Amino acid sequence: MSAELNLPGPLSELTEACDAYEAALMENDLARLDGLFWDSPMTLRYGVGENLYGISEIRDFRKGRTGGSPQRDVLRREIVTFGEDLGICNLEFRRQGGDRIGRQSQTWMKTEHGWRVVSAHVSLMQDGS
Repeated sequence: MSAELNLPGPLSELTEACDAYEAALMENDLARLDGLFWDSPMTLRYGVGENLYGISEIRDFRKGRTGGSPQRDVLRREIVTFGEDLGICNLEFRRQGGDRIGRQSQTWMKTEHGWRVVSAHVSLMQDGS
């Protein structure tokens, strides 16, 4: 049996969670960012220059990043939900003042506390791409 794609309720909820994540990232709101990730040693985040395994490593990375994430403009975002409690958010971005295109992929799971990122990957395309 296949999951139903983009049911209106879950899609709306996940879109709201993705909006909250982007706002928290741009404001460097560490408490809000941490709250949007699954509080688990199984959560992972592959960044541009780091591989982070577990929520503790993710939290430590964010605390140690002076000034927070570089400001960026979202160029495109695609959100898909699968049934009631699983979804993905993929986006393309450009850091302000830069030319390179960045990509972010997040897998979200609906928990008893709401939608949470369980896996994330951020990368920058090579120059000229």
